[in-house]
Amino acid sequence: MDLNQLRSFVTLARELHFGRAAQKLNMTQPPLSRQISKLEDSLGVRLFDRSSHSVELSAAGRQLLPEALTILQKCSQVADDLRRGSDVQTGVLKLGFIGASSYRFMPTLLDKAARDYPGVDISLHEMTGAQQLDALSLGEIDIGLVRPVVPPANIVSVPVWTEKLAVVLPLDNPLAPRRRLTMSDIRAERFVSYRADAPYMHQILNGIFRDEQVFPEIIQQVNHAQSILSLVSVGMGIGIVPQDARNASFDNIVFRNLKLRKPVEAELHLIYRSDSPNRSIPPFADLAKAIGNQG
Repeated sequence: MDLNQLRSFVTLARELHFGRAAQKLNMTQPPLSRQISKLEDSLGVRLFDRSSHSVELSAAGRQLLPEALTILQKCSQVADDLRRGSDVQTGVLKLGFIGASSYRFMPTLLDKAARDYPGVDISLHEMTGAQQLDALSLGEIDIGLVRPVVPPANIVSVPVWTEKLAVVLPLDNPLAPRRRLTMSDIRAERFVSYRADAPYMHQILNGIFRDEQVFPEIIQQVNHAQSILSLVSVGMGIGIVPQDARNASFDNIVFRNLKLRKPVEAELHLIYRSDSPNRSIPPFADLAKAIGNQG
């Protein structure tokens, strides 16, 4: 028994006329008769009562008809699902992101995605890393851009971008003319730093202070690089931020390379659920990794 035989059976059962059924199936009558005969032989039953004037379903035929319809409908649905699933050119992708990713990586990613997958509608949701993990679990986003986190078992976390750190100073700071600074150079400066609510960058800076044996005066702590830049721009102090923050628009601050005893970089990770049915996720993740590899 195969699907062509079932289709022939269902069409003949509906028409109860070999000529009309053959026409519906775009074939002649002899091939249709052979399909029905093969199906009857494989099942070992007679499906139609034939006479020179009429065709009627047998008892076995009446029993098979609803089953055959169910099988054909299910096969059609599976084929449609597979076709839709393999089409990553269209769909909706809900992207969570942290503000720090918007300086360089995320705009690059969105620009590339718009050109490679123009039919994929990407909606943006700015959230903290913790909020993105919750949103992934609840299905509120499909994919996220976060600083490194410890994800649950069903969440995949892939590093896609790294940034060196830079010192940000007011333009009129005496150290501004220098192209590169060490922690010893800035040890006497007042600092605007990250709060513990921004745990990744907070831990990175505390680790640098500890390793370099420099413990500056921290006069303000905030959650975001943008806030650090704002406070530095009004002369409140200096800061250390990931270098992509250079793309923020402030006229009265400068960024200088930071030389450390042990090089430190800030990572950005892509996260998504391993069991997500959204077929746009794998190619989008591959795109993000490719951008990261290009640097």
